Amino acid sequence: MLKNITQKAIPQEVSSVANTLEKAGFQAFLVGGCVRDVMLGRTPKDWDIATDATPEQIQAAFPHTFYENSYGTVGVVNDSTADERLKIVEVTPFRTESGYSDKRRPDSVSFSKDIKDDLKRRDFTINALAYNVSRGTLVDLFDGQKDLENGLIRTVGDASERLSEDALRILRAVRIAAELGFGIERETLEALREHAPLLAHIARERIRDEFIRIIMSDTPMNALILCRELGIIRFIAKELEEGYGIEQNQAHAYDVWEHLLRTVQHSADKKYPFEVRLAALFHDIGKPKTRRFSRETNQYTFYGHEVVGARMAEKILKNLAFPAKTVENVVKLVRWHMFFSDTETITLSAVRRMVANVGKDLIWDLMDVRICDRIGTGRPKESPYRLRKYHAMIEEAMRDPISVGMLKINGTKIIEILETGPGPKVGLILNALLEEVLEDPKKNTAEYLEDRAKTLARLPEGELRKLAEAGKEKKEKLEEEEVAKIRGKHGVR
Repeated sequence: MLKNITQKAIPQEVSSVANTLEKAGFQAFLVGGCVRDVMLGRTPKDWDIATDATPEQIQAAFPHTFYENSYGTVGVVNDSTADERLKIVEVTPFRTESGYSDKRRPDSVSFSKDIKDDLKRRDFTINALAYNVSRGTLVDLFDGQKDLENGLIRTVGDASERLSEDALRILRAVRIAAELGFGIERETLEALREHAPLLAHIARERIRDEFIRIIMSDTPMNALILCRELGIIRFIAKELEEGYGIEQNQAHAYDVWEHLLRTVQHSADKKYPFEVRLAALFHDIGKPKTRRFSRETNQYTFYGHEVVGARMAEKILKNLAFPAKTVENVVKLVRWHMFFSDTETITLSAVRRMVANVGKDLIWDLMDVRICDRIGTGRPKESPYRLRKYHAMIEEAMRDPISVGMLKINGTKIIEILETGPGPKVGLILNALLEEVLEDPKKNTAEYLEDRAKTLARLPEGELRKLAEAGKEKKEKLEEEEVAKIRGKHGVR
């Protein structure tokens, strides 16, 4: 059910800009996505105002603005708010546009005095709503409210004309449908299919930005299915479509394509961060290239698909101009996603190597990808015990070990103090010092340990060895206690 727009729903910073324009004798309307979102009970990401004032007149009405584009948009700056979304309110003159030779931007822009001209040029009816703040009235020329009620994406006017003007609208329609959980009206849907090839004219960065929002929506699976049906997927990552119809072995209920979609959908259901969602989508992208049929097992194999998939993911992400760090992290998650299998066969040293390969910052993301991967097979959820065991092993592998490395002194310093060479005695002194520090952490200072090392060096070897053994025993006991605490926390053995 749509909500009525109220003054309370509009931030004071936005209302102030609109009211200032009207007091100066101009019209001012909230337009586009912010009107749509307020009516849907959503929080707008940004606020846009359209007016019959020229850019120069807009600037004259406010003390702090900037104007750096050819479309008439003036940024009105508000330094008094801590909300980043409200620091800049964009104000644009009513305008008409003509000529779209690059299939993205108008060749020419003309300013208008009529809000109707401005709404006619917009993409979808639900984005062609205008709200006058001071009067509390809504302008709806194209039944945008009706489409909001019915949950439909429909172009303003002729669908072919709208999509031919700006080809990015093709992908934007899918993205908005994913974000809002809407369907796409039949004529608009057919036009999307017909004009999908026009996306070849769009910069990869713009494709990337829409793709990010699709992946971060609540329904990326449905959006990607639609992308494939409309012929759009090849402009995002054509390699994804290679998994369509690629049957897997008995562990999987779905082909590679559907498995990837179900895996990324689970990552969205769990509200996982962006890099986990990307890795979930691409983790098995190397399977079609590595699939072989084994006569011995009468099943398909996909040996090395994680290595091949990591290379493919890297190529896709670089082509979409993702930041280097994002590429690096997602590639690591794809490369190592096969590590977790049977908790009874994985050794602690293997877990340590995995942490070293992936990095402490990514190891828990890798766990999340692994969980999504399992759900995406169509199998039951990960057993609670196995999941807890994984977490316990990772925590155990990542904890700082108890060792002489904790001391504020090292073997080199002891050799220097004693004016002697390397030998077993140095190790005995270090372990004896460790026993004291474990008993009383306040003793772990360079001053105390250096002085104590001189005293220990004068002891008979037998007595020194007893102290060193006590240090080792103390260390082993504390190690066992720490491991027991970790396993107890997770309820595993």
